[in-house]
Amino acid sequence: MTWVDFNVTKSAMDRALQLDIESRNTKNPLNWIDLLAYLGAKYGGNFNQYRAKDLNELVKQCKDGVSVKQLAENMKYFDYYKKAYEAVLGGMVGEYLIQLTDKPGGKALQLQTGYGLKAYSPVAEGYGFSHYNDFGSSRSFGFSRPHQGHDIFGRIGTPVVAVESGIVETLGWNQYGGWRIGIRSFDGRRYYYYAHLRKDRPYHGDMQEGVLVQAGDVIGYLGMTGYSNAENVNGMKSPHLHFGMEIVPEGCERESNCEIWIDTYEIIKFLEQHKSTVVLDKETKEYNRKYRFLDLGMLE
Repeated sequence: MTWVDFNVTKSAMDRALQLDIESRNTKNPLNWIDLLAYLGAKYGGNFNQYRAKDLNELVKQCKDGVSVKQLAENMKYFDYYKKAYEAVLGGMVGEYLIQLTDKPGGKALQLQTGYGLKAYSPVAEGYGFSHYNDFGSSRSFGFSRPHQGHDIFGRIGTPVVAVESGIVETLGWNQYGGWRIGIRSFDGRRYYYYAHLRKDRPYHGDMQEGVLVQAGDVIGYLGMTGYSNAENVNGMKSPHLHFGMEIVPEGCERESNCEIWIDTYEIIKFLEQHKSTVVLDKETKEYNRKYRFLDLGMLE
C-alpha cells in the first residue's frame, strides 16, 4: 500500500458500524471494515456513489451465510481497500472497559465491558466547534504547501482529547504547529497530530513523551499558537485545533517520503457521536475525563 484515498462518508461508516455491533453475537457476524472495503471496491473508492441500498443488499447476502470475502472474490481491488481501511479505521472499534455512570452517593460503578466505537471526537463533550473540509488547501507560512490536516474552530481553552489510545511520541514547540502533541496508536499504524494548542499552558499536566494515553483522555487545550520562529507566540488569526492523521506503512518512517496524511473531515463528523465527558479539577485547574476507560486493544 503506497497511497490511501480515503473519502468514506459519515453515513456509510455509521451504518456499517451499526451492522457490526448488531450482528456481533449472531451466527454470521459482520465486520464494518469488510463492509466498507466491499463498497470501496464497488465504487472505485468514490463514496459519492454511496447508496444505503447497496449496503443493505450486501448484508442480506451475508445473512444467508455468504461471507463478504466470498462475495468480493472477483473484485480486483477489494484486498487493497480492506488493507487501506484497516490502516485508517483499525483502532476505532473493539472491546473496552468503561465506567458508565455514578452510583447515588458518589460511589463509582465498576468498569463494565463494552463493544463498539472506542475512538472519541477530539473536542470534549459540551464544547461547540465549527469546521469545513479544508484538507489540501494551500498554506504559505515558511513555504508553499497543501494543508495536510483538518482545522476545528472553537474557543481558547477548549479541552482537546485523544481520538485513539496510544503513546505520546512528540511534544513541544514547532514553528508551524505551535505547541503540538503527536500520539502513535498502539499498533504503530496511525499517528495523530494535534497542533496550535493554547499559549502558556498548552498541555494537560500529565502529558510528556512516552506517556500512555487512553482514547478520550484530555491531552491539551485549544489555542492559536504557531506560525512563528519564536516560541509560545499566538501566530494564528483564529483559535482552532489542527487535527492531522498520518498512516505509517510497514517499514516506513514518519516525516519521510512515504508518509500518508488522511482527509479526516468525514471521520470528525462520524466521531461527533462519541464525545468524552470532562470535569474541572478546581485545585489543579485541569480538565479530566469523568468516566474511567480502558482500551482492551492495548492488551493485544
